[in-house]
Amino acid sequence: MGEAGSGVRQAVPAELSSFIGRERELTALASLLATQRLVTLTGPAGIGKTRLAVRTVRTLGDRDGLDAVWAELGALPERCCARLGTELADRLAGREALLVLDGCEQLGEAGAELAAELLRRLPGLRILATSQRRLRISGEAVLAVPPLSVPTAPCVPPLLPAPPVLPGQAEPDPTRRFPVADVAGYAAVRLFEERARGADPFFELTDRNAGAVAALCRALDGIPGALELAAGRSHQYAPAQALRRLGSDPLGFLAGGAGRSTRVDAERSLRLASPAERLLWERLSVFAGSFDRAAVAEVCGFGALTPDTAVEALLRLAPGLLADAGPGRYRLPLSVRAYAARRLAHGSAGDGATTARRHRERCRVVAERAAQLWRAGAQREARALALRELPELRTAMNPLAAGGPGAALEIAVSLWFLWSACGMAAEGRRHVERALAVHPAPRPSRALWLAAWLVAAFGESDGADPLLVEAWTEAVHEGEDACLAYLAHLRGTIALWEDRYEDAAAEYREGLELLPADPEFGPGREALRAAHTVAVARTDPASVPVGDAPPDGPADLWAHSWVSCAHALVQRHEGRPGRARTELLSALRTQFALDDTLGQAFSVELLAELEADQGRYAEAARLLGAGSRTRPRAAPAPRVQHTVRMRLTAQAFRAAYTSGARTPLRELLPEL
Repeated sequence: MGEAGSGVRQAVPAELSSFIGRERELTALASLLATQRLVTLTGPAGIGKTRLAVRTVRTLGDRDGLDAVWAELGALPERCCARLGTELADRLAGREALLVLDGCEQLGEAGAELAAELLRRLPGLRILATSQRRLRISGEAVLAVPPLSVPTAPCVPPLLPAPPVLPGQAEPDPTRRFPVADVAGYAAVRLFEERARGADPFFELTDRNAGAVAALCRALDGIPGALELAAGRSHQYAPAQALRRLGSDPLGFLAGGAGRSTRVDAERSLRLASPAERLLWERLSVFAGSFDRAAVAEVCGFGALTPDTAVEALLRLAPGLLADAGPGRYRLPLSVRAYAARRLAHGSAGDGATTARRHRERCRVVAERAAQLWRAGAQREARALALRELPELRTAMNPLAAGGPGAALEIAVSLWFLWSACGMAAEGRRHVERALAVHPAPRPSRALWLAAWLVAAFGESDGADPLLVEAWTEAVHEGEDACLAYLAHLRGTIALWEDRYEDAAAEYREGLELLPADPEFGPGREALRAAHTVAVARTDPASVPVGDAPPDGPADLWAHSWVSCAHALVQRHEGRPGRARTELLSALRTQFALDDTLGQAFSVELLAELEADQGRYAEAARLLGAGSRTRPRAAPAPRVQHTVRMRLTAQAFRAAYTSGARTPLRELLPEL
């Protein structure tokens, strides 16, 4: 049996490409090979296992004169499997050598048996295996090959009108200018740029296409094989065009690039799996982001897969999945997910509808759980849960899915805090308005209240008026006292931004009178009481009791931050600017922790008032500039801004204001 037929060769293959972003893995692998007889590189198809093995063996060969033999199992004809062990044992007998078994998953259980037998018979042998699965034999050391580093998505919208790649996954507008310096250092971007220049010598990474390239790298999970296929089409499509085509047909787009199609990889991964594993692959395609064992058992554990067998199959598949942030969380590579979703949708058993329904129900429960955590005072935990599950929740908020606009709005209302108190008003507004647009009349008052709030959060009080009227009418018909209370709170908030403090206090009082003792949704009593305290601190500061600090403070951290703002107003009125500043910094710490951008704008505005009181007008102008990034765009200019303009020349004010708008707030306030 010759080398061509067996896939076994003395020479290590030539390097497949330049080596980008794998220095840490190269060092770790070399260290493992120095002490372990069996090391397995694991990861999904295209992640770069073979590439890392080639570079490591060539490096060790050049440095240490390593004797290496390469066995490419993916090219091994089926009829040769039985004779492979004998040939390798004969060839390696008496040698101190490293054997690379590339593509062990091709042999299934036989791959582990082959490695174990060779290690037993040849004491001078070390084995480096690449596989989508662990071999699970004694003495195996496993090194999971991670994706290349990718730029994180900017946190601030605008959002695309539709998800660009995966259902439920939001991305910033890729056509916006984006600084090259912010993305150029990531390994995935460097690989894409290098390959794109190979396909199109005129390709250049610029501020115009950097955002789209970053989005492509995120969508392709930082997997080198997929990145190279996408970059290979740079002579046909600009990055933004490539992103759109990838979003509409991932398998078709990647099949047209250079090299092996990712569909081939996906088909091979499914072909090598057991029936239970194939079924789980398909059902996992409903997840837009990451998942853990509990989610898999809950969504995928039905019918032919029980919850326990679904988890068992997940653990077998785990080395071929992408490890996500957090222990025990995984996600499917894009190509596998797209291929598995197609199989699930066209399966004869009808599993697709059932899996989607179970996924949607889980999202509803997760959203309600996050809302309960927020109401219980565990607000950091509520925010973390909602953000971790956000790709799934976005999918479930699609009003055109089987659950319809009612199910989408139920989840969106449960997540009111994420939109209103955690800096994501733009996205929340998009979800709510899209679902309301297709909801038949009458539309639910809770969703109308939330829509009005999110419109008003942008300072568009006129735009909120029709929604306020419709929401009030429906709340009366539905007997929704909590909704009527929150509508009064919203009217008070609009008045507060417009400096109508007496009106704001009256509206907040009405909201507190209407609100039930234990509302089922929304901000709750402490938030309304805090808002009322802020308004009263403007109109009658002497009536607001201010001590050093309450013994325990309210459970609602978000409400507490607004109470701190009210106390700062009182301290300022009573001539204690130092204490007022301490209160505002305390509020800002909570607002930063929750990413409450509107709260930050209000606190910074009050800090600017303190600076102006002390005659530090340039510093006040800088703070006003910093606050302008998060203040509602249509809200009137802060009252203190007029004072500062009067005290500075136009040029000095403009310079200080612009400087503040360009400076991170934490740099202006080092105490934070």
